[in-house]
Amino acid sequence: MTVPSPYADRLARLPVGRHEAEVRGGTTVYWEYGAPDAPVTIVAVHGFRGDHHGLEPVFAFLPEARVIAPDLPGFGESAPVPGRTYDLDEYAAWLIDFTASVAPGAIILGHSFGSIVTSAAVAAGLRTPRLVLVNPIGAPALEGPKGLMTRLAILYYALGARLPERLGTALLRHPLIVRVMSVTMAKTKDAALRRFIHNQHDRYFSGFADRDVLRDAFVASVSHDVREFASGIDVPTLLVAAQRDDITPIEAERALAGMFAEADLVEIAHVGHLIHYETPAEAAAAIRRFLRIPVAPAR
Repeated sequence: MTVPSPYADRLARLPVGRHEAEVRGGTTVYWEYGAPDAPVTIVAVHGFRGDHHGLEPVFAFLPEARVIAPDLPGFGESAPVPGRTYDLDEYAAWLIDFTASVAPGAIILGHSFGSIVTSAAVAAGLRTPRLVLVNPIGAPALEGPKGLMTRLAILYYALGARLPERLGTALLRHPLIVRVMSVTMAKTKDAALRRFIHNQHDRYFSGFADRDVLRDAFVASVSHDVREFASGIDVPTLLVAAQRDDITPIEAERALAGMFAEADLVEIAHVGHLIHYETPAEAAAAIRRFLRIPVAPAR
């Protein structure tokens, strides 16, 4: 069952195209939103277990921009390269090569795990005029308000990797586990919006290629955070943080902002780790101000 998106009307006004690019020996599938001649181009990297669909509500409120949204290798429609370990170094190298091939000089945006990947890539030499981090991972996962949940998640992913392949994959894709994750992260009291969020996770949170790539990405997501790379990033950076984020407390986000050479911090109240679903208009407004994008005329 598909639950209608509350942002569908806005998204329908954007031209959208599916494309492929050969990157590091594999095929990366990506989507282009907006006009090719838009005044600014953004490469947007989604979070752990998701794909490009997750950030679509934010794109819907940025009609003035051209957004390039790839599926990370091993997720969505981008197949992993057989035998390759997808640790953080590999994801950062992939993003550097993907951006150079598809949108050199673009603004770089990352959400959640994508904030780690994008920060690592920019610190490693990815050339961009500005960096945008939404729900940035600004503290070790084990130290956040849900440190116990992270420990349980480590056990869950370890079990999924050790069971016989069929059983392990079934566990990792089990709809009850996906729903628990979704319910835990959603903060909105809007019943219709909650249904949409849960449906998005039901549809796209199990789109990983295999349990090996999922394990690699999980290990990368809990073994690193943006603090490791902040001092090596010299471009203006925007942090769009949530005051009720269970993964990185807002106090840690405030401390993270001070680690960059030049950073702006925008705090959004009454939302947790799902800014992209629950408050995409506020996130887009912050991005527009940071990038100084003129507001498009109403249609």
